[in-house]
Amino acid sequence: MYNLVIFGPPGAGKGTQSEKIIEKYNLAHISTGDMFRMHISNDTDLGKKVKQILADGMLVPDSITIDMLEEEVKSKPDVKGFIFDGFPRTVPQAEALDKFLENKGLKINLVLQLDVNQEIIKERIAERQKVSGRADDDADKLVKRIDEYFSKTIHVLPYYQSQDKVTKVNGIGKIDDIFEQISSAIDNTI
Repeated sequence: MYNLVIFGPPGAGKGTQSEKIIEKYNLAHISTGDMFRMHISNDTDLGKKVKQILADGMLVPDSITIDMLEEEVKSKPDVKGFIFDGFPRTVPQAEALDKFLENKGLKINLVLQLDVNQEIIKERIAERQKVSGRADDDADKLVKRIDEYFSKTIHVLPYYQSQDKVTKVNGIGKIDDIFEQISSAIDNTI
C-alpha cells in the first residue's frame, strides 16, 4: 500500500493535484477539510463543533481530527493507498498518523511539499472564493489559516525531513507541469 501526504498552504493546489494523483495512481483521497465539510453539511454533533472552530478560523483539535481520519482509513480496506490532504498539521498529528499506520504494517512513503508564495496563494483563493463560496475562504479567516500554516503547520516538515520523505515541488506554473514533477517524485518512491 502506497501512502503520501500532500503538503502546502491553503490555495497551494493540493486538491487539484490530488485529483490527478488519484486518477493516475488509483489512491483514495482523504481530505480533512472535506471530512469536516461533510460533517458540517450533515449537521452531526462533530460537525457542529467543527463548524464553530472553522468559523473562528482556527484548526480543529488533534483528537477530533485523528479520530475522524482513522475512521475514514478503516472504512476503505481495499484501496491501493491514500493521499492525506490537510493532515497532518502538527507534529503530534504526524506522530499519531505514523503510529496508526505502523500498527497496520504501513507507512508514509512520500511527503509532497507544494511550494507557493503567499501572494500567489491569496490570488488563487480569491479566485476560488468567487466559485466555491467556501466559508473558510473569507478574507479574515484566510489570513488566520495562512498564519496558522506558516506559524504552526510548517513545523511538520522537519519531522518528515528527518525521515528523508519530503520532496519539494514548485507549486507555481501550469497544472500539468506541476503534476509531471509530482509523478516523477511518486515514481521514484514506489
